[in-house]
Amino acid sequence: MLAQGATPPAATTAAAPVDPRLEKLKAEALVMVESRAKQVQEIVDMLFSFQELGFQEFESQRYITTLLAKEGFTIEKGVAGIPSAWTAKWSYGTGKPEISLGSDVDGIPQASNKPGVGYKDPMVTGGPGHGEGHNSGQAVNIVAAIVVKQLMQRDKINGTLLLWPGIAEEQMAGKAFLVRAGIFKNTDVTLFTHVGNDLGVSWGASGSSALLSAEFRFKGSSAHAAGSPWSGKSALDAVMLMGQGWEYKREHLRLQQRSHYVIKDGGDQPNVVPSTASIWFYFREQDYPRTMALFEVGKKVAEGAAMMTDTKLDTILILGSGWSGHFSKPIAQAMHANVQTVGMPKWDDKDQTLAKGIQKELGSPDFGLSEQVNKELRGAETPQNWMGGGSDDIGDVSWNMPTITLRYPSNIPGLPGHNWANAIAMATPIAHKGALAGAKVQALTMLDIMLTPKVVADAWDYFKNVQTKNVTYTPFIRPQDMPPTYLNADIMARYKTQLQKFYYDPTKFKTYMEQLGIEYPTVRPQVVAPKGDDGREKQ
Repeated sequence: MLAQGATPPAATTAAAPVDPRLEKLKAEALVMVESRAKQVQEIVDMLFSFQELGFQEFESQRYITTLLAKEGFTIEKGVAGIPSAWTAKWSYGTGKPEISLGSDVDGIPQASNKPGVGYKDPMVTGGPGHGEGHNSGQAVNIVAAIVVKQLMQRDKINGTLLLWPGIAEEQMAGKAFLVRAGIFKNTDVTLFTHVGNDLGVSWGASGSSALLSAEFRFKGSSAHAAGSPWSGKSALDAVMLMGQGWEYKREHLRLQQRSHYVIKDGGDQPNVVPSTASIWFYFREQDYPRTMALFEVGKKVAEGAAMMTDTKLDTILILGSGWSGHFSKPIAQAMHANVQTVGMPKWDDKDQTLAKGIQKELGSPDFGLSEQVNKELRGAETPQNWMGGGSDDIGDVSWNMPTITLRYPSNIPGLPGHNWANAIAMATPIAHKGALAGAKVQALTMLDIMLTPKVVADAWDYFKNVQTKNVTYTPFIRPQDMPPTYLNADIMARYKTQLQKFYYDPTKFKTYMEQLGIEYPTVRPQVVAPKGDDGREKQ
């Protein structure tokens, strides 16, 4: 299934030779990316300082689009009906191939923490933070794109660069709408980036879950909760019964499924029987059919809860979704070779001290940061021993064109994820070095795609004859579903004034940690256990 309007490259390009300029240009690109280490640091630190949640990434949008406009990219804001979304495009010559470069930008609620501090020390108590590390990926793409653009102009290399953000990835509510809006209709290959603690890529079926995000809204009737509760019909009772009903049903579902919920509306005040209430579910399963089946179970439980409470299941909103990803083997092979060339960053003692400090703080094995890349390229056409897990809506993009995800090492192993602890490295030399390594791999892979037509032709051959041979992409979102751009607006409004005090000013400070007055690294002092007469630690 091609992206709307997309046309794969002609098969006749499959035998085209490698451009003899390629290796020389790759060597130049490595030097040019390295020379932009300061720019990588500034982008990473700036986006960290905004600490914006999904659908509210407006400071990030303003900063990035201003930067890219100055570099000659054509900017379009508010794409796909998402005000905080944008695209930045630049073309040369024929404009083919078109490479899209994406990375997420949103943060995590209640994940605020000072960077470089190896224990819980929030910048804004209760405030959002980059507890997933999404502040780092745009630096990878932007610096790689600027370098490759300069080489394209100088050497007259045909192609198009399309940069875009993953909006509201934590709500899984952005990329399916971008696909539906035709943002990728001319794209040949998508190179996506996501923060990790290693440098690598894989191909084939991902370990991620497909996901459908749905809010169930119930409607009852109010009454005086003490004077005449029998006159009311509690929508909150329906919400609570749906949650309880799901817990009983959970025992009889596949072990691989993941499902979780929060109550978004539980009424106004205790002395009024709630006339409205809602519960928000994430349903996750292996693929589209199984996830839709899980959703159908959820709808039955909701209908039962409404019947028991004599309320009405008023609305079921689909707020977001994502297919489980499938990634291009030919593109991954090209990128894996570049990973071997670049290798892991050189961590110093300070980097390792921060990593081991937070690992000890959380009771994880304190093995520090990884220092070697995987020599083998991993992947499989079908899921292997799949037991469920997290999700990423890059899956929707991957089922519409050849796509890969580059993992780059800007975070620390052994952390819980979606947590304040995952924010502490994200405006430190760990994040800066990891993003710089990712930018190098990204730039080299872009050159492979532009100067080796066989890579693109092979990618589309794999896409058509392997990946989508027996699978047809069907979006979870329905035609009437619109991006829920109101999400997180209330949280950001609550904390915006406090957050603004901490925006990074690179004209005055070399790094964000310098602006905050943080000594790197700051970790808890290690307590040495007293020893007995025999030299052993006392228990």
